[in-house]
Amino acid sequence: MTIAPKKLAILVGGGPAPGINSVIGAATIRAAVEGVEVIGIKDGFKWIMEGNISNVKELNIQNVSRIHFRGGSYIGISRANPTKNPKHLENAVTSLLRLNVDKLITIGGDDTAYSALKVDEMAGGRIRVVHVPKTIDNDLDLPHGIPTFGFQTARHIGVEVVKNLMVDAQTTSRWYFVVSMGRKAGHLALGIGKATGATLTLIPEEFPTKQIKLSHIVDILVGAIIKRLSYGRADGVAILAEGLVEHLDTQDLEQLVDVERDAHDNIRIAEINFGEILKAKVIERLKQFGLKTTIVAKNIGYELRCADPIPYDMEYTRDLGFSAAQFILYGGSGAMVSIQNGHFVPMYFKDIIDPLTGKTKVRMVDPASETFYIARRYMLRLNQADFEDAHELAKYAATANISLEEFKNQFYYIIENDLLYQNLKEGKLKLASDDSNIAFKNFDGPNLRDNGDVTEH
Repeated sequence: MTIAPKKLAILVGGGPAPGINSVIGAATIRAAVEGVEVIGIKDGFKWIMEGNISNVKELNIQNVSRIHFRGGSYIGISRANPTKNPKHLENAVTSLLRLNVDKLITIGGDDTAYSALKVDEMAGGRIRVVHVPKTIDNDLDLPHGIPTFGFQTARHIGVEVVKNLMVDAQTTSRWYFVVSMGRKAGHLALGIGKATGATLTLIPEEFPTKQIKLSHIVDILVGAIIKRLSYGRADGVAILAEGLVEHLDTQDLEQLVDVERDAHDNIRIAEINFGEILKAKVIERLKQFGLKTTIVAKNIGYELRCADPIPYDMEYTRDLGFSAAQFILYGGSGAMVSIQNGHFVPMYFKDIIDPLTGKTKVRMVDPASETFYIARRYMLRLNQADFEDAHELAKYAATANISLEEFKNQFYYIIENDLLYQNLKEGKLKLASDDSNIAFKNFDGPNLRDNGDVTEH
């Protein structure tokens, strides 16, 4: 009896990210050179978790040799989650065995990484599993600040979009509220906002509490608009991380929309038009001061996910795909692929799983870092220095048509995060060991004004 040769399978889970095809192509070519047959599992875990093994695609050097230039996924993608139901997980493993697969490369974010871990456990050594981390959100906890693949391309494309919106905003004297992808962390929003010099960027990490009041976000935006108007500018661009929605006070969220969740229990943020909600609330708040401004809400995210990768991501992902295939061909399993200082380093599931969540750790923006400190210094929004300068405060109060005291009463609370960090720096407060969401740094020295010397915002 002839025993059929074992195969390497590749599948993609989660949402698209530039560079997926580069991983698929590089891994396929590396395996094919060794004479290993490669198949693509179409649409992630969607079919195999139901026991359907007909949705596969042969991968060979001829049909993958040029796919690294293009965005999207050559073998499709889905958010199907086999870990919710033990039967689905069992079906996924059994389907792979029926396909004669003994090596599996998964490509995806933290949810797909968790699914890969569970497949590895369920397979019990019958299938070797290696995961390639992918997300434009940059929120997988890779060491040394290494970006996840797709992030650099997404930021690049996002910057081009926002750059044009900034010119339009100045030309037409309007504000843009740009909501950027980033379900849990604000890396993409901050990266776009910082690179473009947008008027301000708001990310969930800068709030020290786990729940954020919608009115707090609204007042930060209103305060920035008033400050901007006091310098004779009626335009601006605010970048908002969509992850703010995940942290909204429960009552605020329930009043806004019927919340839907995906297969991984994540809020379907795309179904919540956060920008339009903020636009309406900010316009309503401005009316209280007799102010009116034109605001346009714009979501960017889907435009970024399937973009052709820039050379950085093209090279990076080909390295990841090659390393994943080489590792698994040489007997490696149960690990996530990483390139550290130019070298392949396997990050084993057992070492990177968060014991509290059972999933890979999420990398958040550190609001105590110099990266955020510098970004914050260049933003035009109310800060502690404004409330310490009576002349500046008088301008803002006059613009809002209220007294200095009333302006303080209504807006001072939004800069209390500045004071919190000042107290932390001086040792007057100490964070609990589990509180990683510390407030941003207080700003020493002169406050940057919107005078055009440094940035046009």
